[in-house]
Amino acid sequence: MKKTFLFIVLIGIMLGIGIWIFKTNNDSLNYQAQRSSTNKNNLDEIDIKSTQSTTDTQQVTEQTEKEIANFSTKIHNKEKARQNNMRITCDSLTNTEIKPEEIFSFCNTVGKATKEKGYQEADVYVDGEKKQGLGGGNCQVSTTLYNAVLKVDGLEIIERHEHSGYVPYIEKGKDAAVAYGSYDFKFKNNTNKTIKIIMECQEKDVTAKIIEM
Repeated sequence: MKKTFLFIVLIGIMLGIGIWIFKTNNDSLNYQAQRSSTNKNNLDEIDIKSTQSTTDTQQVTEQTEKEIANFSTKIHNKEKARQNNMRITCDSLTNTEIKPEEIFSFCNTVGKATKEKGYQEADVYVDGEKKQGLGGGNCQVSTTLYNAVLKVDGLEIIERHEHSGYVPYIEKGKDAAVAYGSYDFKFKNNTNKTIKIIMECQEKDVTAKIIEM
């Protein structure tokens, strides 16, 4: 009888321990689940804030940058070498920023046309006649930019040269000839805003855009 009583007591103790262990494990699992859910919510909140911050930055950039002028000239000469040269020059000019009171120089920005830069022999206009020259096509780019600059009040032309003869991409008197070391196209930013140049060379035309920042 005494042994039976002790056996029952022992079983009771073991059941109690088992229930305590089960409850402890269950509470631990619930805590971990709650913590995981909280962490996930925090991460979601961080992602939302990060996305919102990126969106806000993009909106601010879009609001502070404004196109204030553009001009395009048609490409009459489909010579591949000439179009290659114009693309190189446009790439050199694109994203150039001119702060208030600064003077922009086409030749200083683009530099000398060399084979090392990828320039090729192409048509250039000398005394109204077509000849082959390294970097042929640059004058159409400078002319396009010149006419875009003319549309902006506060941009002062410092240096500009006309071709000695006819060029097919612009009417007479509106061209801007350039030749490194000889003829340059320069203008001064007399506005109170920084401006940026964007140049695009497509298959059929060259476009210059002036962006106010």
